[in-house]
Amino acid sequence: MIPLETLTAAIRNVPDFPKPGIVFKDITPVLSDPILFKATIDHLCQSFEGATPDKVVGIDARGFIFGAAVALQLGCGFVPIRKKGKLPWKTFEKSYELEYGSDACEIHQDAVAPGTKILLIDDLLGTGGTATASLHLLNQLGAEIIGASFFIELSFLHGRERLAPYPVQSLLKF
Repeated sequence: MIPLETLTAAIRNVPDFPKPGIVFKDITPVLSDPILFKATIDHLCQSFEGATPDKVVGIDARGFIFGAAVALQLGCGFVPIRKKGKLPWKTFEKSYELEYGSDACEIHQDAVAPGTKILLIDDLLGTGGTATASLHLLNQLGAEIIGASFFIELSFLHGRERLAPYPVQSLLKF
C-alpha cells in the first residue's frame, strides 16, 4: 500500500483561500491520480478494520467522494448529510459554526434506522463543527456510531476533542 507520506506530499497548499490567513489543503491532486485516490480509500477502509458499518455517512460535499467509495469497497450503503435545503424529502436539521462562519446540515428522517452501525466520513476535520452537527443528526435517528474517519485533520484546531466519546481516525495530520 502507498505510504501516507506519499499522500501528504500530493496535498497542495493554497494560501489565503477562501479568505486571508487560511491555508487551504487542496485534495484535488490526490483525487485526480487513480493510484493515490485508491490508496486513500484503502487507508480509510482500514482505519476501522474489524468494525463493520451497515452504512457509511458522507458529509457534503467532499465527504461524498470518500464516503461513497468507502461504502462501495466495504459493501454497505451510503447516506449523504447535505447542506441545508439540498435534500428533497423530510429532514432533520442542525446548525453549526465553521472556522469562518456558520452553516446548517440536514439528513433525511428515514435515512438511518435505529441501531444502524454508522461510519462517518469527511475529507477534513477542522474545528469539528460540521462533524459534531452530523453526529447530532445521527444520534437523533438512533444510529450506533462506530467512528468518524477523515482524510485530513488540522490538529491545531482541536476538532477531535469535540467528537468525544466517538473513535476518530484521520489519515493525514497537519
